[in-house]
Amino acid sequence: MKNLAGLMKQAAQMQQKMEEMQAALASARHEGVAGAGMVSLTLNGKGDLLSVCIDPKLADPAEMEMLQDLLVAAHADARRRLEAAAAEEMQKATGGLSLPPGLKLPF
Repeated sequence: MKNLAGLMKQAAQMQQKMEEMQAALASARHEGVAGAGMVSLTLNGKGDLLSVCIDPKLADPAEMEMLQDLLVAAHADARRRLEAAAAEEMQKATGGLSLPPGLKLPF
């Protein structure tokens, strides 16, 4: 029974770490850039788009397709950074314990 109590204590500690990690990730900001910095955007830790910054030179109606492509590229860059930060935090929270493939936490 001592092992079970120890296991329950470890599970409670891991749950606390996960909750702390989720709060930290939710408040984190991740910037993505494209077009040598002509387009940048910021996501929060949940992947919500918070802001977009576009160089005024790209406001030319003839360049709209390129602007749209750069927005998509900047979003992909920010998303990759967010996922890398989430994976790093997950490693810290789980003490290096590998999770099953396809299990994405905290989302």
